[in-house]
Amino acid sequence: MIKIGIIGGSGYTGGELIRILLNHPKAEIDFVYSTTRAGKSIASAHPDVLGSTDLTFTGSINPNVEVVFLCLGHGNSIEFLNGQSFSTTTKIIDLSNDFRLENDAVFNGNAYTYGLPETNKEKIKTSNYIANPGCFATAIQLGLLPLAKAGLLHNQVHINAVTGSTGAGVKPSDTTHFSWRNNNASWYKPFTHQHLGEIGESLNSFGNEIGELFFLPNRGNFTRGIFATAYTQFSGSLEEAKTIYQDFYADAVFTHIADEPIHLKQIVNTNQCHIHLHKHEGILLITSAIDNLLKGASGQAIQNMNLMFGFDESEGLQLKGGAF
Repeated sequence: MIKIGIIGGSGYTGGELIRILLNHPKAEIDFVYSTTRAGKSIASAHPDVLGSTDLTFTGSINPNVEVVFLCLGHGNSIEFLNGQSFSTTTKIIDLSNDFRLENDAVFNGNAYTYGLPETNKEKIKTSNYIANPGCFATAIQLGLLPLAKAGLLHNQVHINAVTGSTGAGVKPSDTTHFSWRNNNASWYKPFTHQHLGEIGESLNSFGNEIGELFFLPNRGNFTRGIFATAYTQFSGSLEEAKTIYQDFYADAVFTHIADEPIHLKQIVNTNQCHIHLHKHEGILLITSAIDNLLKGASGQAIQNMNLMFGFDESEGLQLKGGAF
């Protein structure tokens, strides 16, 4: 059993990590660090684990755990690591955007590997430091990477994606308040979303020409999940597109190509990414769906942990969605 530390355990991603790790057969939570809830029960912040654990939040860390998950706000991981130190054998998985971009990937002499298993699996296996991808970035990359590798993403790509309110974090805001969000829809950060940087780096990693990305993020009136649609010019047949995607994801444990149109309920509460392809005249429509808190955050982080420690990639992540 490997010992786990969680930093920032009172938020949504921390709560999802706790929920999954309590049932992981090869991992044990050693501590859950929180500056705001030290001494209080885990269940006081995450009532879904009531009866499953007697753990309490702590204001101190064990520097010798085998792996630490950083579930802090963007920019706060660097601040935390500058003030705390861990054993040289402790592996770190960061769920913020602090180390995702190539220019930010080396910190205190440690190189962070971009943790998208569908493209970086072998490198993740030998890494001690992981920058977990963003939620929008995961859904969009998985939808477009096969075309990028095949050199077929050289035209403009238009992306529209809607996310649940949990994507904004646990701290309430004007646009997550129930009275505002319910029966409502809106866009935000049009064409400038921060995840475009990591998406661009991944798509360009194959050395092929990539067309301009036009990304419009939307807020949905639901709590969790990302439903992304992207379309671009494609001269091949639908069958050829399916072959490209099926070949690319032939060894992917959690990313699957669907024959029928997909919807959010089939992937919510799972670590799955489902992708569907549709051809209209000279346009290929790619739809991808993930749970923003799992495949887009905590589930993918545990998937990376499994790879780093030589466990089965799906260990502890065989979660079933509720499709009705």
